[in-house]
This record gives sequence, structure tokens and C-alpha cells, in this order.
Amino acid sequence: MSPNPGDCLAPGIVVQGSASAPGTCGELAQGVLDGVSAMITCPIDLYSTATVQLRKGAGQVEGPPDSPKAVRAVELALARLGRDDVDARLRIRCQVPRSKGMASSSADIAAAVGATAAALNSDISIQDQAKLALTIEPSDGVMLPGIALFDHRRGQVARSLGNPPDMRVLVLEFASALDTQAFNTVERNAELRQLEPSFREALELITEGLDMGDGELIGRGATLSALSYQSVLPKPQLPAAVTLGQDAGALGVNVAHSGTAVGLLFTGDTDRTAWAASEARARLTDLIAVHDRQLIGGGVITNRP
Repeated sequence: MSPNPGDCLAPGIVVQGSASAPGTCGELAQGVLDGVSAMITCPIDLYSTATVQLRKGAGQVEGPPDSPKAVRAVELALARLGRDDVDARLRIRCQVPRSKGMASSSADIAAAVGATAAALNSDISIQDQAKLALTIEPSDGVMLPGIALFDHRRGQVARSLGNPPDMRVLVLEFASALDTQAFNTVERNAELRQLEPSFREALELITEGLDMGDGELIGRGATLSALSYQSVLPKPQLPAAVTLGQDAGALGVNVAHSGTAVGLLFTGDTDRTAWAASEARARLTDLIAVHDRQLIGGGVITNRP
């Protein structure tokens, strides 16, 4: 193993690491399983990238004033690695829209943890990455590989379901916003227990779709969850988005279950997605942006010194 550059920092010497983590278009499905909160992740190729510079010090962390959660993630990562002998400076560059339920904060946190470990040429396990994120706020499972089933409140469930087939997500970003952290701190177990049968069915469809590489099954499961969740967090634009998806030949729809974004799921047919994007701008009220993105597997990508 190569020497750990953080082990021999002299005054004035700086080491640096960077890491990227994906945002999401909400979730493919969300609900409860036997009383445990669970989501099925929907990572897309929009990223938050964190860069961490370390120098000899006493455990002080500086970072963007508008990214306190990511700053806290660096503090926790340094503590996890037993490094109170360095100071850190964090930079964040995030492509993910904020306050739409697209996991921008989760991506920031996961990237910050990964960048801190990379700067020290160390590793933090995926399980520990998830635990650190959950000490800060309810978290999307963007640090998990593939499409994952994840307990976004306590981390009791955290496992990959497999990699997605070739699929695109046409993300519909609306002007309305939601405080995702505040929404997720409210217990809705009574409501969600009533939806557990539909969530289980959605999970079965999506899991089978991932196993078989069948985007149609994934789309059916995601649509079931999206429509069921209207009783928990209604989205006034969803019926029109469903109709648009049907007209465009989409595989289905998915939503940010604790946000405002809506996704149309497609195969790699660029003509269909282009037509749907044009029609969305003409048909849907409150729409401010359309993002044509690839459905990808999750996980943190690191760049070590």
C-alpha cells in the first residue's frame, strides 16, 4: 500500500483529495417494510463533487457557508479516521438542483466523506458512509452501489438490488420546493403502513426488472409507488405528467417522494425523450427545467492524491 500522505504532514504541506456522488430523480419507490422505512434509489448522472485540502492543524474545518451539512460530514469523517491533527478546507461543486427531492444534500455529504478519505489515502466502508450521513439527516442511499434498497432514516436496511438496464430519466423540475429534511423528520407510519402492500408490489416489480434487465417492469413498479404516494404528498402536476408519459411511450413515471421533482422513465430512445421534453414545456404548469439524464448505479467516485 502506498504511504498515507496525511501521516507525515509538515507545516505548510497540503494534501488534497476529491470525490463525486450522484444526485437522484427522487426515488423509484418509497414506503415501509414491516415498520422499517425504505426507499429504492434512483441515481442519475448529475453529481456533487467535493474537494478537501488538508494541512497540519488541530481539527478545524472550513467550507462554504451554504453547505453546513457537507462541512459536518468532513468533521465526522476525520473523527472516524482518528485524525484530529489536521485542518481541512472543503469546496463543493454541485450540479444537482436544490430543494426538489433530488438528493443534493445527500450527494454533498457522500462526496465530502469520500473526498476526506481520499485526501488521507484511506477508506471508509460503504456501511460507515451511510452511518455518517444518517447522523446528519435522513439520507438518500446514493453511496450504495447500483440501485439500492435503503432505510433513509436509520439505515437498518442497506443493500444493492442490482445495476439498472439502459434507461433514461426525463426529470421534470418544478418551481415549487420542499424542505426535504423537515418532511422526513415527521413520522407518517400510520399512512405508510396502509401503503405497504403497494410498496411491496412495487419492490417486487423493480427487483424483477433489475434482475431481468427489463425497464418496463421497473417503470410499472415506479408508477405504482408514485401514484400510491399521492395520498401522502400530493403532486398536482402528476396526472398531467402520467398522461404525457403515456403519449410519449414512456416506461412509467417516478417521483421525489419527499420533494417536488417528477421523472419520466424511458429506454435509450432519444427521439421519444426529446419529444416528451418539448411537450412538457408546452403542457405542464410551474415547470422551470427539464433534465434528460441517464439512470445509473450509485456509489462514490474518488480521486486520490
